[in-house]
Amino acid sequence: MRKIVIALSVLALLTSCVSKKKYADLEARNKETQDLLNTATVKLNSCLEEKAALSATAALLKEQNQGLISTSKDMTILSTKGAENIEKALESIKEKDLKISRMQDALTKKDSVTLALVSSLKSSVGISDPDIEINVEKGVVFISIADKLLFKSGSYDVTDKAKSVLAKVAKVVNDKPDFECMVEGHTDNVPYNGTGVLLDNWDLSVKRSTSIIRVLTNQLGVKPEQLIAAGRSSYIPLVANDTAENKARNRRTRIVVLPKIDQFYDMIEKEMKKQQQ
Repeated sequence: MRKIVIALSVLALLTSCVSKKKYADLEARNKETQDLLNTATVKLNSCLEEKAALSATAALLKEQNQGLISTSKDMTILSTKGAENIEKALESIKEKDLKISRMQDALTKKDSVTLALVSSLKSSVGISDPDIEINVEKGVVFISIADKLLFKSGSYDVTDKAKSVLAKVAKVVNDKPDFECMVEGHTDNVPYNGTGVLLDNWDLSVKRSTSIIRVLTNQLGVKPEQLIAAGRSSYIPLVANDTAENKARNRRTRIVVLPKIDQFYDMIEKEMKKQQQ
């Protein structure tokens, strides 16, 4: 009996020793597990913080990206409008260049035709004389004749020599029956000292005009309704009245041929056709 009790006591003691060892082991494993859990929790919290920061950064980048897309669209629109404006400006410049080129061509043709027309009129007058000037300005033909070919100094009586010159002028006028012709008398600035009905250079310039008109109508067959008498006295000089030569240039009779516009261009067209032949 005593042996049995001893045996049981030894067994209980052994059992108690094993349980404490296991407990200690379990305690150590529990601590290790707790440490691992704490470490994992710290890492999890760190990851969550990083995720929140990355999410905020991603949202900011998304917003910036949307802004860039919007700006890019605006820039595309502006670029397109700018390109359209540049294209329109270039087209406008091309049109202006074309107009300028056409105007230059027209002026060149006009100049050549004007020269041809003047040559034709000089040919019609049939006299090549420095005292007879013919030019064309803005559709108006001017035939200027020095007074020494028409009158004696201070006189308004047409000389016999002048009638041969006026006959050529009459031919030009008669060839254009629908044109009007204004005969302008011009004097120098020397005051008129004659006697009779004339008072001054105004009277003298007008009287010389009417004297030529009478020759053109009464002797050379020009229609009176085509003619206009005018006197300009000394107030439209060609040059300064400071020398005898200049005064002689200013004493003149100018015949202004006034065509209608369509008739003038008709005349130009004929001259152009002559040039092309």
